[in-house]
Amino acid sequence: MEINVYPGRELCFQGPHELYFKDLSKRKKQVMEKNGNKRKLRVCVATCNRADYSKLAPIMFGIKTEPEFFELDVVVLGSHLIDDYGNTYRMIEQDDFDINTRLHTIVRGEDEAAMVESVGLALVKLPDVLNRLKPDIMIVHGDRFDALALATSAALMNIRILHIEGGEVSGTIDDSIRHAITKLAHYHVCCTRSAEQHLISMCEDHDRILLAGCPSYDKLLSAKNKDYMSIIRMWLGDDVKPKDYIVALQHPVTTDIKHSIKMFELTLDALISFNKRTLVLFPNIDAGSKEMVRVMRKKGIEHHPNFRAVKHVPFDQFIQLVAHAGCMIGNSSCGVREVGAFGTPVINLGTRQIGRETGENVLHVRDADTQDKILQALHLQFGKQYPCSKIYGDGNAVPRILKFLKSIDLQEPLQKKFCFPPVKENISQDIDHILETLSALAVDLGGTNLRVAIVSMKGEIVKKYTQFNPKTYEERINLILQMCVEAAAEAVKLNCRILGVGISTGGRVNPREGIVLHSTKLIQEWNSVDLRTPLSDTLHLPVWVDNDGNCAAMAERKFGQGKGLENFVTLITGTGIGGGIIHQHELIHGSSFCAAELGHLVVSLDGPDCSCGSHGCIEAYASGMALQREAKKLHDEDLLLVEGMSVPKDEAVGALHLIQAAKLGNAKAQSILRTAGTALGLGVVNILHTMNPSLVILSGILASHYIHIVKDVIRQQALSSVQDVDVVVSDLVDPALLGAASMVLDYTTRRIY
Repeated sequence: MEINVYPGRELCFQGPHELYFKDLSKRKKQVMEKNGNKRKLRVCVATCNRADYSKLAPIMFGIKTEPEFFELDVVVLGSHLIDDYGNTYRMIEQDDFDINTRLHTIVRGEDEAAMVESVGLALVKLPDVLNRLKPDIMIVHGDRFDALALATSAALMNIRILHIEGGEVSGTIDDSIRHAITKLAHYHVCCTRSAEQHLISMCEDHDRILLAGCPSYDKLLSAKNKDYMSIIRMWLGDDVKPKDYIVALQHPVTTDIKHSIKMFELTLDALISFNKRTLVLFPNIDAGSKEMVRVMRKKGIEHHPNFRAVKHVPFDQFIQLVAHAGCMIGNSSCGVREVGAFGTPVINLGTRQIGRETGENVLHVRDADTQDKILQALHLQFGKQYPCSKIYGDGNAVPRILKFLKSIDLQEPLQKKFCFPPVKENISQDIDHILETLSALAVDLGGTNLRVAIVSMKGEIVKKYTQFNPKTYEERINLILQMCVEAAAEAVKLNCRILGVGISTGGRVNPREGIVLHSTKLIQEWNSVDLRTPLSDTLHLPVWVDNDGNCAAMAERKFGQGKGLENFVTLITGTGIGGGIIHQHELIHGSSFCAAELGHLVVSLDGPDCSCGSHGCIEAYASGMALQREAKKLHDEDLLLVEGMSVPKDEAVGALHLIQAAKLGNAKAQSILRTAGTALGLGVVNILHTMNPSLVILSGILASHYIHIVKDVIRQQALSSVQDVDVVVSDLVDPALLGAASMVLDYTTRRIY
């Protein structure tokens, strides 16, 4: 029997270590077959809560069926013995196990200090128990603070430790505790190939690592065909059908308790709105759980007709409930590990399980910061059926673990040894690959300049290239291709891995096809232009294209002051006036890709002519072109320059000269700027009344000159219900480039809301 791989799945190591690792696997089999204990192995299994018992119980049953090889001692501690958490020690008794010792180790309080005090109390009580039982080996599961106390006590008392589920990666403090137990443990049973490799990377002895799969899968994979309707009726009511209910299980995140409580509140609100029968299990005993229970009671969950709130469900019944649920939601490891065996849809909220290997049935909502986001995830997942996943096991873990236990040689030195794998002298290529900066190539087509930049995942502009924008189509497209090819080559030298190309351009754009439909008058010969095809063919990369105003909004959503906001509007004040609208976290394009042409909102019926052919638009008053027009008029009438100002003969008069004159006290220049700011303010008032966003962001070189006038207009003209909406100046230096990059970078995390 193969004891280190799943049937049909061979371990595969790439690169120069392949033979080395194959040899390790052979040596491990030989050691296990050679070793054998002449006397019974005394095994102590310590269980702390309902979750770890579901993994330990199959091993305990296996040990119990082989009394000629093993003596089993069961120690129960932690939340098993607390009434508020269901007195779950009773299910151990119902499984006909003799509990040798019950240790009350939990200090109530459900906060960080209580967790520390509980570890301390367990450390005080465990030595007497271990001295009395004198086990040969202690089996410890997982990553709970109780398990850390068990492993610490056993290690200091020279008792061998077998750690179940080491090497896995998740979120919160659990990661640190799990890896700390790994360093204390002498033997390791892991569930996935990745976990095994993590343990090897942590320098654990290869001969003492067993890739067995998760013990709970031994029960899971034989469970779904059993009678389940009576169980569904018992917990959810007689009128509930399979695939028409939800199981919710959410725990506090100990490294961010306040946020996890808020996320739980949003989850309950979303479930109430979703209006499906829901089984809600109480959270575990971690810091923050008491506050989560208060949230449940504040919302009346225990008495709500659509909810059933319970402290504990026996594992056999819980299996049936999740196997036939329409969806499971929360942040429990059960959702991303065990539920995959049935293909039940799962919504994983927040960061508690970040890093876990998951099947395609899991939809991650990492930033679960709004009710609508969670509700949308419920609509996407509820009622689906995914392929069953066996990432965490094939149903044969327990036989492998028992064989592994029998192979332990008690005559071997107790002192742990660490195994450092051979390292090639020249590993620069591997290191370079690991340290590559995931980046996007961003292109900004402005009326004057053509800019290309390498932008990192964090929004840092690694390198930027600028050229004058040619006047003809052929020259412009050739220059874009040339600059992008040069930037892509430079990215290799800078150790940046380009994921794709994002293009920001003026005019009306069809982002689905990557085509500029109609351009502004500032960019000539730029109508019906396919940008995606030539760039994609040349660079062999995916290409995204959008309007510069939309790109500015996307930049704010990913990197700026719009991050995390559900609804906001961005207004660009530059050569022209543009903008972008984010509604329910999504960019609004409109039916003909003409949404957010905010510069062409009409604020006066008899205003100046606009470049669009109309008159009285915001752009006709407040754009850089409009201010330049007014500055030239004043200059031609010798009314622009004041003391301390001069305009060189070879320099064209522009908007900045008008702003300078206003600052130096030119009353006519001040009046023009005030009129421009008022027009922009009236446009913002119309936006507030139409879209009712939670924030308006002014972007571009003129934003800081208009902000105070705009706020004054809102106070005077807007309805009282929207006067509290904040208007701010963007703090992004290059919103067009960052927005172009965000189209590429967001694609790489498209499964994350």
